[in-house]
Amino acid sequence: MPVSKWSTLALAIAACAAQLAQASQQSEAEGFIEDAGLTLTNRNVYMNSDFRDSGPDEQSYQEEWAHGVLTDFSSGFTQGTVGFGVDAFGYFGLKLDSGRGRTGTGLLPVGSDGRAEDEYGEAGGAIKLRLSSSVLKYGEMQVETPVFDTGHLRLLPETATGVLLTSSEIEGLDLTAGHFTAFNNRDSTNSGDEFYGYGGDTSAGGIDFAGGYYSFSDNFSAGLFASELQDTWRQYYGNLNYTLPISDEQSLGFDLNLYRSNEQGDALAGEIDNTTYSLALAYNLGIHTLTLAHQRVNGDTPFDYVGGDSIYLANSVQYSDFNGANERSWQLRYDLDLSGWVPGLSFMTRYVTGDDVDGTDAEIGGAYYAFDEDAADFVPLQGANGKHWERDIEVNYVVQEGPAKDLSIAVRQATHRANSDQGEGDLNEVRVILEYPLELL
Repeated sequence: MPVSKWSTLALAIAACAAQLAQASQQSEAEGFIEDAGLTLTNRNVYMNSDFRDSGPDEQSYQEEWAHGVLTDFSSGFTQGTVGFGVDAFGYFGLKLDSGRGRTGTGLLPVGSDGRAEDEYGEAGGAIKLRLSSSVLKYGEMQVETPVFDTGHLRLLPETATGVLLTSSEIEGLDLTAGHFTAFNNRDSTNSGDEFYGYGGDTSAGGIDFAGGYYSFSDNFSAGLFASELQDTWRQYYGNLNYTLPISDEQSLGFDLNLYRSNEQGDALAGEIDNTTYSLALAYNLGIHTLTLAHQRVNGDTPFDYVGGDSIYLANSVQYSDFNGANERSWQLRYDLDLSGWVPGLSFMTRYVTGDDVDGTDAEIGGAYYAFDEDAADFVPLQGANGKHWERDIEVNYVVQEGPAKDLSIAVRQATHRANSDQGEGDLNEVRVILEYPLELL
């Protein structure tokens, strides 16, 4: 369904449901400045990636250190039946350490000479209007949906340019619809970047989506979304999330995520017939949480997505997404809340293993079985017997009070090992992230 129909439908639902809303958000508007917020965030990131199986002519190591300053402004809405406002941002990144043989972490843009830029930045924003409890935005912004999600995984956030409609007219129901045609990648200053997946990009036009979440109770919610990457694929997403309280200190959580993807239009990425799901069960006992997750890709192509974080699957972890063609994977994760001893301190470790990766039945000539000039032949993205594993360790600390309140420090280490059919290679990676947000308004 084209985005114009999605947007019209969402607006119609919002209008019809207005009488059911407990309170109109717009009726409580205090003004453009009175409800405004301004945040200044300093983010400092060190990252190194050691590729253990690189060839003699391949880069085997990446290491960079950079500092980012992120300024985000969100106005309130003017009073009246329809409120008007503005969201704006200004981001700046500064190189602290890099080298021509160590670039590629995604923290910094790389120039034509192979060196990281000394500094980079971007600014943008969106206008917005609100009717009742529905908000329409147009411009450059960050987006969070399971079918299109701008990433926030390096120094500066990704952003996208387009139209976004959100509506919360019915209590417990949050609707979203959007149309986006341009992207700003995490290590770029160009708001007109294409956003790429394994085989899809937005050069054909853009991405449309619509959907929402409904909370049946405090413990049970469901989500449903649909998206279309023009002339590439249609993708549908469903989610069920339920928490079963056992006692005051015990609970059992269930989280099911399901994607269905098929080629669409000119099928620029080739034939796609893919159903991918993950199911996670989390047992919480006081300060301990143990999670077991299973993920399965049913299809001869990988589960593909565009936007840096548009994959809401349990086994999408620090380095790998475990989304190879026909792949099945398992995860065991342990979380420990140490705030009883040191307020703000937490620990996490997980192990994920995947096998049965087989990309040799993808369409020859498509994006997942493309022509390789070096081999002078068509080569599948993944072989016939791919397998791999990843181990992640993470420690987080957030200052709870005093002048440095909300300063966070995260140390993340990942180890990934794979065979040649899986294709992602052997990697040891370390990330150290310091972040200090200040509410200025």
